[in-house]
Amino acid sequence: MPDAIVLLKNDHKEVERLFKQYEKLGDSAYVTKRKIVDQIIEKLAKHAAIEEQHFYPAVREAADDIEDAVLEGLEEHHIVKWTLSELEDLPAEHERFHAKVTVLIESVRHHVEEEEQDMFPEVRSAMGRKALAELGDVLEQAKAAAPIHPYPELPDTPPANLALAPVAAVAAPAVAAVDKGRRGLKRALGLDKSG
Repeated sequence: MPDAIVLLKNDHKEVERLFKQYEKLGDSAYVTKRKIVDQIIEKLAKHAAIEEQHFYPAVREAADDIEDAVLEGLEEHHIVKWTLSELEDLPAEHERFHAKVTVLIESVRHHVEEEEQDMFPEVRSAMGRKALAELGDVLEQAKAAAPIHPYPELPDTPPANLALAPVAAVAAPAVAAVDKGRRGLKRALGLDKSG
């Protein structure tokens, strides 16, 4: 299994691959845009959850001098999760969909750059190989149970986020089905004015 930093960097690469796929699409590729953005939402929701539940708390415990970087990371997550939650309900045909995705991509790229260039090297030296390997196992297990929706209104630090994340993960499929049905019904009734 990869250590914690390698696992998080792999997540970053996976999301960047999706960003590049999205950026290559034409203006009217609405179905494909929606599919890619749904994948981005799921991957970033899981990634944010495991960082907030396990990585950031371990980093804060291991190195006091990284506290400001962790707090900034939490704020960047907060903004990204709100954008993701807005994108979940926004049709790809909406005039602001592409603009919102563009802002999301810029925000995430900035966050990734700061983590990989500034935070991760400090974390690697503060925690050491064994602790990062153990944390990587924890992150891998947590990712399997992490929510696939962003839930920006839920707490982002332990212990509250640890208690509420499993509930969110279990409820997510039902919430997604209701939301999809609601959007379909609005379109069928001609009440969806966005596209």
